[in-house]
Amino acid sequence: MPQHYDTDVLIIGTGPAGATLGLALANYGIKVQLFTQFSWLANSPRAHITNQRAMEVLRDLGIEEQVKEIATPWDQMGESLITTSLVGEEIARMSAWGTGDERHGDYIKGSPCPLVDLIQPKMEALLVKNAGERGAIFNFNTEYLSHEQDEHGVTATFLNHITNTEFHLRAKYLVGMDGARSKVLEQLELPLEGVMARAGTVYVTFKADLSQYVKNRPAILQWIVNPEASFGDLGMGLLRAITPWNEWIMGWGFDISKGEPQVTEEQVRARLNAFVGAEIQDVEIQKLSYWYVNQTWATEYSKGRVFCGGDAVHRHPPSSGLGSNTCMQDAFNLGWKLAYALKGWAQTSLLDSYTDERAPVGKQIVARANQSRFDYKHLKEVFGFDQGVTTQAQMMERIFAENEQGAEIRQKLYKALEIKNFEFNAQGVELNQRYSSSAIINESQPEIFEKDEQLYLQATTRPGAKVPHTWLIDSNGNKLSTLDITGHGRFTLLTGLSGKGWKQAVEALNLPYLDVIQIGSRNYRDVYGTWNTKSEVHESGAVLVRPDGYVAWRYQDSTNNAFDYENTLKAILKQIQLEI
Repeated sequence: MPQHYDTDVLIIGTGPAGATLGLALANYGIKVQLFTQFSWLANSPRAHITNQRAMEVLRDLGIEEQVKEIATPWDQMGESLITTSLVGEEIARMSAWGTGDERHGDYIKGSPCPLVDLIQPKMEALLVKNAGERGAIFNFNTEYLSHEQDEHGVTATFLNHITNTEFHLRAKYLVGMDGARSKVLEQLELPLEGVMARAGTVYVTFKADLSQYVKNRPAILQWIVNPEASFGDLGMGLLRAITPWNEWIMGWGFDISKGEPQVTEEQVRARLNAFVGAEIQDVEIQKLSYWYVNQTWATEYSKGRVFCGGDAVHRHPPSSGLGSNTCMQDAFNLGWKLAYALKGWAQTSLLDSYTDERAPVGKQIVARANQSRFDYKHLKEVFGFDQGVTTQAQMMERIFAENEQGAEIRQKLYKALEIKNFEFNAQGVELNQRYSSSAIINESQPEIFEKDEQLYLQATTRPGAKVPHTWLIDSNGNKLSTLDITGHGRFTLLTGLSGKGWKQAVEALNLPYLDVIQIGSRNYRDVYGTWNTKSEVHESGAVLVRPDGYVAWRYQDSTNNAFDYENTLKAILKQIQLEI
């Protein structure tokens, strides 16, 4: 009996995960509808750091330039200051997000994309706009209630908050990207590990022109250390520029064992004056909220035809700036797999690789974000508020004393700053994610990292790693990244001029999802010789890159004249569950 479907995919949630998945599926020509119980998108700044891997996703989906047009650019993100106030004495500063002299070159070599600072409401709006223009349908004021699935599809029940009526929709797949209180995850009974609400923070969003107070040392993140700020597990308060230098977030910790503090407007204004170090008259307080530090992750991301992603499956503090970035990558991983299953280009078992690849990443990200928060204890020891220091003057005297005790404190300070590189300059955490699944043909020899794998990217064509970035030159002299000639919803076999056999094999197979590119040919000259170095294969070998930019398989040398290119490639594609 033929099945009726209202759409191919239903997505619950329009945050960074849901909206990115909607955009990806729309790009791939899949019918998709998205739902949120709210009347619009994110109503607070929330996530803001967009790292290189998330920008690579946005580049592939065709909106990187739009993001850069409205974001705070990379060169304005760099300095994170630790001071007694905006106008007070400076204790230390950190060169963050790969902008410092020590690390900037690593970031430039690692990706064609910069980091940017773009608050979540603007990012979501951009994703939704582009997804809608490309065919995705968005449903606001529409609450997801429940679902039932069978071997052919999923039927979901919704409540329209405008008409107060329930209705049903049927799709081939359902995806719950509905945040840390995910109804979809709860109904699927996906297993969660870890702890919720282990610490608390007060956030105040406000408008005030503070440009005169930061003009000599501008920074997106300003860490404030004084008795008015040294609460909670960080031991510092925060001033974060949303839109430099007129829109801000002020944050400080509170003791969750005592419940949520009842903060008054008068207290907010007094604390703001203390954080700035001057009395601010013209202030518009927009919102006061409380949020809790979670350390929770799911060990499974799906059951049957229903999947979860984003904050539903990894819940953690904003430390390290990993939240929305990881959400977007969940969506990018799942998007092409859903599209291939729906188009008949892959077996439905390919979808099992989503949990296998992304659940370990989610667990890793939760651990890293929480560890970054724990690592502030080293700075707290320097400040001494837990060791009898009660005033700002005592703290400064302790740190800058001209004696042996002061020297020891300063050494602790420098060591604490070095540890914070694992939060603010951890390119490896962002770009070294490795996959192992049935959609990857892993090699038997384990990978050996030459440098710290959290701090430094190790570019490699090993299966399970992201394809290395390097610049190629087309026939007009324009630069193309290796990330530009791969992805975009298709598999790409990269080979060299002496890999003519691979080119002929791809052309003979004539598959709708597979391209072949000979690097060194007229449109893809390796004029710098960097692909020759980074590819780690002979130019007669091959690197098979997936639609999400990850290497599925490689063959390092095929100079044997008797080599059977076509049957080798067919066997590989079947092994990673593609249809031939």
